[in-house]
Amino acid sequence: MPRTRKINPDDAAIVQTATAPEEDSSSGKTRYAAPALDKGLDILELLSRSEQMLTLNQISRQLGRSVNEIFRMVVTLEQRGYLIADNDHYRLSLKLFELAHHHQPIRSLVSTALPHMRELANRAVQSTHLTVYEAGRVIVVAQVDSPERWAFGLKVGALVSLTDTASGHVLLAFRDEAERAAMLAAHVRMDGEQEIETAQLMRQIEDTRKRGHSRMESRQIRGVINLSYPVMGANNRMLAALNVPYIERIDKKVNPSLDEVQGIVQEISARLSRLMGDSSFGS
Repeated sequence: MPRTRKINPDDAAIVQTATAPEEDSSSGKTRYAAPALDKGLDILELLSRSEQMLTLNQISRQLGRSVNEIFRMVVTLEQRGYLIADNDHYRLSLKLFELAHHHQPIRSLVSTALPHMRELANRAVQSTHLTVYEAGRVIVVAQVDSPERWAFGLKVGALVSLTDTASGHVLLAFRDEAERAAMLAAHVRMDGEQEIETAQLMRQIEDTRKRGHSRMESRQIRGVINLSYPVMGANNRMLAALNVPYIERIDKKVNPSLDEVQGIVQEISARLSRLMGDSSFGS
């Protein structure tokens, strides 16, 4: 027979203390306290917003905590692979990104998209990548190189700006006003990101929504034309942006034109939308 462990009164008191709810005086709501978890999440969120590596002193100052409070947590996060240390400076590793890839919706999206992205790359003779919105930024979750001798593309895991990229405009354009406002409020500026007035950005987003795609000169790399189309899911839910950074050959080799490539991206994005559950999207 299975044995049950008796809990002595001292153990019971500890369990009761650890699980007892606290009253949140600011909101009037009852919550359960997990101070160590709070500290760990604060560190991860701070480093996710930082463009530079931070020292323990910098982390403690920005979080308003003492070095002693966060030292063990930083060491534990480094040992578990969430942080990378370099001469007493810390930054995020890609472990959170790897965990996100184990998340079923992302895994399903990527596994569905990759065969069609390979078709796109071969037909268009261009590289292609798939992006999603996450925490104020745009992240590349899948990528396929051009079959050419050379290729221009973004690496899986790369973070790009929400406001000055074609994929960012598409990810903003096909959401309701409340979602769009929340995304822009959470916007994290990227290194080198150009300034843009809010009114101009909103006009560009509305233009993208009306056209059903974005086609714009890259604001990061000269000579690149970015093409981006939405991938929609069930209930017309925005899932991702399918992108091609188009580069033109100028020798005697004739590849598909920009307009021809745009037609291929439109076709593949509509196909992916149907496969992801949006039977009303595309044709």
